Amino acid sequence: MFRRNKGVGTARSPEALRLIDVTKVYGSEENAVKALDGVSLSLPAGSFTAVMGPSGSGKSTLLQCAAGLDRPDEGRIMVDGEEMTGGTEAALTKFRRQRIGFIFQQYNLMPTLSVAQNTTLPLKLAGRRIDHARAQNILDQVGLGDRLGHRPDALSGGQRQRVAIARALVTEPSVIFADEPTGALDIRSARDILQLLQEAVRVHGRTVVMVTHDPVAASYADSVLFLADGRLVGRMNEPTVDAVAERLAHLGDTVGNTSADLGDGMPMGA
Repeated sequence: MFRRNKGVGTARSPEALRLIDVTKVYGSEENAVKALDGVSLSLPAGSFTAVMGPSGSGKSTLLQCAAGLDRPDEGRIMVDGEEMTGGTEAALTKFRRQRIGFIFQQYNLMPTLSVAQNTTLPLKLAGRRIDHARAQNILDQVGLGDRLGHRPDALSGGQRQRVAIARALVTEPSVIFADEPTGALDIRSARDILQLLQEAVRVHGRTVVMVTHDPVAASYADSVLFLADGRLVGRMNEPTVDAVAERLAHLGDTVGNTSADLGDGMPMGA
């Protein structure tokens, strides 16, 4: 079952997400591919982190394992000080619904439900009381207060992603995971969504972890983690577009270099 670390009480942990020696392998024997290779990291509560790397570097696998959508083969994962490695599928599902929010590139909205209904759906699935006033307030904040009765097919791509952000916020999760949230949007809509993610951190106090391939999107984060060949090979604080692009261009230079700049507290041991 899920359990807290020794010495951690019931209060929310200052450490929102922690991975210790996480490894994930797909396939078996000669066809095995190590998507994650002993990844360790620690992210503080109230931070906005971008995860970047070339195709096949392990970005999506990292997000899926950290969010409880997939299980690692080795290692430990803790959200808000509570370990979620192990336990039954039912327990893991309950944990995700209570502690984790999701934002996907393709929105993943229910086409037959209204904006308001899509926003409150996670509460309904978790068996929690639906606070319509709170949902209204969140939708007002993301600029959809006058679209409550609209269905997704009546909204633009940017508006659909705003619904996805409202849906992620409504459960008051410890961590929001965003998988290429601006990948299907035009430049203006992408900027608006990134600013809303910043507000999720600064106004709502959430922790956001965003996978992206775009240096512009990454520049909105507080820090960027770089992956290559399933390993964490670098970290950049206070990223700029040019600095991120430059680091990506030379990312292969750090593969296999155990002294890559991982910042304070990274990597972490058990």
